[in-house]
Amino acid sequence: MRIGVALAERSGLDALERLTKEVRQAAADGLSSIWIPNGAGMDMLTALAVIGTRVPGIELVPAVVPTYPRHPATLAQQARTTAFALGPGRLTLGIGASHKIVVESAYGYDFDRPIRHMEEYLSVLVPLLEGESVSFRGETVRAQIALSVPNPERVPLLVAALGPKMLKLAGERADGTVLWMTGPRTVCDHIVPTINVAAETAGRARPRVVCMLPMAVTDDVKGARKRAGEIFEAYGTLPSYRAMMDREGVEGPADLAIVGNEQDAREALEQLAAAGVTDFVAGEFMRGEDGARTREFLKTFSNS
Repeated sequence: MRIGVALAERSGLDALERLTKEVRQAAADGLSSIWIPNGAGMDMLTALAVIGTRVPGIELVPAVVPTYPRHPATLAQQARTTAFALGPGRLTLGIGASHKIVVESAYGYDFDRPIRHMEEYLSVLVPLLEGESVSFRGETVRAQIALSVPNPERVPLLVAALGPKMLKLAGERADGTVLWMTGPRTVCDHIVPTINVAAETAGRARPRVVCMLPMAVTDDVKGARKRAGEIFEAYGTLPSYRAMMDREGVEGPADLAIVGNEQDAREALEQLAAAGVTDFVAGEFMRGEDGARTREFLKTFSNS
């Protein structure tokens, strides 16, 4: 199981320098990948094109780029340009439909039938990422275009998916899925079987299952869980994540955080690996000594 870290968006005039420093440290620590959300700050594909030319080797993933605000041909062009700038094997594109409250309130789009939206979106995005031309006319997306970006390889694609229909799409059309706020029992009983069957039926390779969870290696378990509950509280109110928490049988995000000493953390990651997770991405949320201890654990686990 590969080990990566999630980094937060940065603001201010030194945002790129700060992110570059964090990515450089993750690479020096021997971690396999970094994952950064694409929110209302810097466009993350553009930022990664800059950062990746400064820091070699480590896989870079925007996790995830919301699909509704961008035409799939435009996103494919941007992703392939970033991949061309970084070189082969550096960029993986993570996409997701986002949430009703974001899509409708922030962007003014109708979040009606997100499965149909994603299915049609992938009908344009996937062939363009693979260097093919596309001619498609759907209810929500239309395109007749070929791109001439000279990147030599297809850009790998992950689709954020939690429900069975979206997981089926991710298995059939993409290289895997990236999860958030999804516990080990749900991964084992729901996520992995659903996406693996879809990929196998479609004749595709076994997909990546990327599990991203908050993590703190600490002796102050109670304090860390309280802190996780405060930082990640909002995720417990979003329907898609709430459904995964209910399936897991937990009250909220604090209960999903991996919190404890090194042995506790190791056992938690081993449980995820046994469930079929291919990549674990740590959302490091503690600072100071506990933050350093968490990163030291990740370094050790990654290099073991």
